[in-house]
Amino acid sequence: MQDELDIRSFIGTHDADFYDDGFHRHSAVEVSIVLEGRCLFEWSSRSWMEAGHIVIIPSDLSHRFEAVTNVRFGVILLQGVTARTMELVTKLGGSGFTGDGGAESSPIFLALSRLDKERFERLFREWLRMKASFLKEKRANYSAWMEVLLLFLLEHSQQDLQGMTVTKAADYIRENVQESVHISDLAEMAGFTEPAFRRVFEQMYGVSPKQYQQQCRLQEAKWLLSSTDKDIREIADQVGFFRLHSFSQWFKEQEGLPPTVWRKSQRLQHGSMLD
Repeated sequence: MQDELDIRSFIGTHDADFYDDGFHRHSAVEVSIVLEGRCLFEWSSRSWMEAGHIVIIPSDLSHRFEAVTNVRFGVILLQGVTARTMELVTKLGGSGFTGDGGAESSPIFLALSRLDKERFERLFREWLRMKASFLKEKRANYSAWMEVLLLFLLEHSQQDLQGMTVTKAADYIRENVQESVHISDLAEMAGFTEPAFRRVFEQMYGVSPKQYQQQCRLQEAKWLLSSTDKDIREIADQVGFFRLHSFSQWFKEQEGLPPTVWRKSQRLQHGSMLD
């Protein structure tokens, strides 16, 4: 780890005829995400990358990029960062990844679903805005933001790029919490048989598609209750309950309190924190 903190980051846009003129290497660990388009990443091997795909490149690993279509990258170069930040990078890379570009080093490939890629880009743009500002505590701010970005990738990225087809179904569930979903439709969307879809989905998310939908509904309901003044009936409708009683009963089973009481408890708690 270097003594001098150096985090370079940017969003780069390139035409379809862009290519690196030869191989290059960095003394920093590089985290690059394709935000739009398609490209080729080459080191001792070659990998195609498209929107949502991430590559973590160890320091001093010789590599190059080449565009296939118009492409946008988000790039972070990490040098002189805290031990905690490098620990998160190592966790993202998995066992055996150290970030050092030795003879056995190789890049690590991850992927975000479309929704999570969009959320990550918003976070990344806020980081760039903050980085361009005058900061009283530069090192602390940089370290905190790197932890946020890396933790987001750690929580939401997938290592199985083929399994990314299943995340299209998960995105559909998250975007349509007010609707009933059928396993047969989700399986067809992902290109699997129903049994195979259930198996892969549970391997990736740790719950069944139905349980995942319930988690998404609860997350959305709690956000609406705590962050808006919407009527409880309207919130119930937005998360897929056409009867207020059914929503209230379901919410109480999940959180131990009816939605109206839960909302009041949240506001009382937040109000006491501000006193």
